[in-house]
Amino acid sequence: MKKLLRQTISRAKELRTNATLPEQKLWLYLRKSQLNGLKFRRQQPVGKYIVDFLCCSKKIIIELDGGHHNEQKNIEYDTDRDFFLTNEGYRVIRIWNNDIMNNIDEVMNYLYNETL
Repeated sequence: MKKLLRQTISRAKELRTNATLPEQKLWLYLRKSQLNGLKFRRQQPVGKYIVDFLCCSKKIIIELDGGHHNEQKNIEYDTDRDFFLTNEGYRVIRIWNNDIMNNIDEVMNYLYNETL
C-alpha cells in the first residue's frame, strides 16, 4: 500500500511539472483562489487516481479531457473512475481541452456557476 501511495505521489509531481497547455491555461484562472474564492490544487491523488484539479473544501474535481476520452476503453475507465470519486463524495466536472483553448471565458462562466 505504501509503495502504491509513493508511486501515485511521484506521478502527481511529474504531471504537475509536465502540465498540458490546457491545464496550464486553466490553472492561470484557478490559482490563487480566483474562482469564487475556492482554493484548487493541481494533479492531486484521490485514492488510486490522480485528478487534474481538486477543491478540497467543496469536494469538487475538474477533469480536462482530450479527444482520446472518446475511445471506448477510455470511456469505460472514466466511468469507473467517476463512480469511485462520486462514491467518495466528490463532484466531477469534465471540461474538453478544446473548450479551454478556444472558449476560456465560457468555460470560466460555466465553472463559476457550477461552483457557487
